[in-house]
Amino acid sequence: MKSLIAFYKYTFSYKVQAILTIIYNLLYVIFNLLSLVLFIPFLQLIFKVNETADLEKPHYTSGFIHFFTYCKDWYNYTMNEMVKNDPKYALLFVCVSVIIAFFLKNLFRYGAVWHQSQLRMAVVRDLRDQLFAKAMKLPLSFYTEQRKGDLMARINSDVREIELAVIAILELIFREPFAIIISVASLVYISPKLTLISFVLLPISAFVISRIGKSLKRTAKAGQEQTSLVFSILEESIGGIKIIKAFNAIPFVVKRFRKVNLRLQQLNTGTFRRSDLSPLLNEFLGATVMICLVWFGGTMILDKSDSILGGAEFITFIIVFSQLLRPIQGIATAVGNLNKAEPSLDRINEILDTDESIYEVENPKELSGLNEDIRLESVSFRYKDEWVLKNINFDLKRGKTIALVGESGSGKSTIADLLPRFYDVNEGAISIDGINIREYKLEDLHKNIGIVSQESILFNDTVRNNIAFGREDVSLEMIIQAAKIAHAHNFIEQLENGYDTMIGERGNKLSGGQKQRLSIARAVLKDPSILILDEATSALDTESERIVQSALDDLMKDRTSLIIAHRMSTIINADEILVLSKGQIIERGKHRDLIAMGGIYANLCALQGIFS
Repeated sequence: MKSLIAFYKYTFSYKVQAILTIIYNLLYVIFNLLSLVLFIPFLQLIFKVNETADLEKPHYTSGFIHFFTYCKDWYNYTMNEMVKNDPKYALLFVCVSVIIAFFLKNLFRYGAVWHQSQLRMAVVRDLRDQLFAKAMKLPLSFYTEQRKGDLMARINSDVREIELAVIAILELIFREPFAIIISVASLVYISPKLTLISFVLLPISAFVISRIGKSLKRTAKAGQEQTSLVFSILEESIGGIKIIKAFNAIPFVVKRFRKVNLRLQQLNTGTFRRSDLSPLLNEFLGATVMICLVWFGGTMILDKSDSILGGAEFITFIIVFSQLLRPIQGIATAVGNLNKAEPSLDRINEILDTDESIYEVENPKELSGLNEDIRLESVSFRYKDEWVLKNINFDLKRGKTIALVGESGSGKSTIADLLPRFYDVNEGAISIDGINIREYKLEDLHKNIGIVSQESILFNDTVRNNIAFGREDVSLEMIIQAAKIAHAHNFIEQLENGYDTMIGERGNKLSGGQKQRLSIARAVLKDPSILILDEATSALDTESERIVQSALDDLMKDRTSLIIAHRMSTIINADEILVLSKGQIIERGKHRDLIAMGGIYANLCALQGIFS
């Protein structure tokens, strides 16, 4: 029931398109039935062509119900007069009337399709917008626990299932029930006895279809989960193609993908088989019911046990009953689509309902720049149940530089991630100018912090757009100036299209040093008051490191900097060096002081050939 309400809300998020679709569908149903019912008077006259009687010309008085009676009597009167005068002309009149009815039926059906296509695509667009926006807001911890391919599958295949459900809900609630009501009303009008017999037989069909629907829901859920696994393997394999080739792992990776893809094929095959079985069974059972009605109705006519039912009425009853099967089959199909979409809705809601963890306080304070210092007081942080940082205390003054060193997993990058609130501390507090960073606007906090990481995160766009990333208010002159400070201008000018050169996915058309200099140019253009350098030169060769380090030195001038260092030569001049081990600060001081102590820092420097 909750799923039905959710689908209903999605459908009526665009009320105009939904209402117009309903109206056009109702008109389609009316003219679809009318195109068949128009034959009744003519069939009656054909069967009784020699028994035409004088009918009085009907007169409309008043009332809604009387209007339909008047229309029927007027049509019978007109047909009776035409048959008496010229039966062929009456046949022509019926044919033209039916053609007009068919034209209007299809015209209204296309009108419904016209508006429902806009409705379904708009809902899909909105859902993808919501999922993408949510994905951008989710904390980094979400991506350490979830596969990116799974998220891609939810945005792609799960949303497609919702698209089908949006249309199914309109047909299930509005079109098909209306079609059934007017068809049943017509059947009751023609022969109440035969209609009662059909009502005894039809529930058998409904029971069988409901059993298939429950099975379909289970299979569809397993299929969507397997689709997520396929997307995840695709994303990982394409991203790691260099390692796959280097380790001759192509057969292994292909075998793994084929196994997962085979399982997906088996699940999807089962889903489609069950989905397609429902309308086929419904059609067969409906046909069986219709044959039973033919037998019962034929017996009534032959035995003359029903004074109302004649040959013309019986033929019309069978034609209208055959049309009753279509909306019943439509309901079965719509229910099948809703059952398939329900697991997808659950998976989408899992993302939309995920706690973002990082929230702003009411009426947050503005941060226009660092005036005094950044202070970490008794900061502790854990991933799930494992403590990564324990009681971290230090004070980074404005314009000064602090470097963090230590073995992998000691907590250096975690400190860097806590400062821009990619995570929130579990204990203690981080403050800027004496105010807890939780009280600042997130937008202002990120605006004042520039990050240059070990891995250059670039996008498949032009050099110009990568440097100006996230900003639309910068001129080419400002971009060039930033590139010059980052020592990137010269190599950019030598590219095929200069600043308009496409750099490929993740900047793979550039060397490591060139990519890093673009990252630095991006940070320069942002002009942050606080700078975080996360092992920014550790992945570079000696020559590239020299150029990039020179660019970093220019970037760090007059800025407050937090450096995570791998190469000790890059932090010799830091105002303070903090040595971390297992989430705790075990040594701190200037380079020369730490060397003199002869502790862990001195050993790290010695390993890199630095002794003083």
